Amino acid sequence: MRTRVAIMAAGVAVCLLALLGVWFVAKQFGHQLRIPMASRTCTVQAEGRVVLGADQMANAATIAAIGVQRQMPERAVVVALATAYQESHLRNIAHGDRDSLGLFQQRPSQGWGTPEQIRDPRYAANKFYAALKKVRGWEKMRVTEAAQRVQRSAYPEAYQKWADESEVLTRALVGDASGAVACTVGPTPTMRGPAAATALVQNLALDWGLPGLTAPADLTDFTVPAPDSRDGWRYAHWLVSHADDHGVKRVRFGGLEWTAEHGTWDKVRNGDTPTQVLAEVFAAT
Repeated sequence: MRTRVAIMAAGVAVCLLALLGVWFVAKQFGHQLRIPMASRTCTVQAEGRVVLGADQMANAATIAAIGVQRQMPERAVVVALATAYQESHLRNIAHGDRDSLGLFQQRPSQGWGTPEQIRDPRYAANKFYAALKKVRGWEKMRVTEAAQRVQRSAYPEAYQKWADESEVLTRALVGDASGAVACTVGPTPTMRGPAAATALVQNLALDWGLPGLTAPADLTDFTVPAPDSRDGWRYAHWLVSHADDHGVKRVRFGGLEWTAEHGTWDKVRNGDTPTQVLAEVFAAT
């Protein structure tokens, strides 16, 4: 009996030591640990592989689009994505450390804007790029050094660990790869029908700075002009990235078609228009 009690006591002691060890590691190195994702609905394949949740993918697509609209180099998009990866894991956080908010954990008290502005991914990305552009020589810096010049984080090396993922995302989202963003949409998208199509066209135009882009009469089936293949894949990947929050059902470009039903890009034999991206949203129920 005493032996059994001794064994149980030893087991409890081992468990307590293990818990203390986990607490110590989290306390000392928690800022360096990668957070597992609860939802993995989007896969990006562009000379590397990245898996993201639907909200993360949509935010990454907007960050990249704003960089292109501002005519920033691709390197700037990599830096911006790596920064948002580290600061928020590409999620639009409502409450962070002290008064930090949003994708880049920008602080109203530090002059980044109002809380409402900072929680707008488009505004937050614009503010980050504007600050990065003011950093002399940022183009020649390591990703983490350029990001740190803007963020002034307590962990200046933390951004570098997201450089590889950010380069994969950048290649896909700026149009350097074809059929590279594939997302699975559930049976109940956030929006459907005319409301979804109107919001989709409006946000596509705002993210990319597309003048004159308006929703067509048939709001569940529309086209986006694509002067060249790179522009086409930029818009196509953006549409798929925002499929969950805007109810996108189908996207077609460059001889490939993505559908929410399968969540993959497949070849199409006919009906493809090389100068247009075709898109369709779920019809209203």
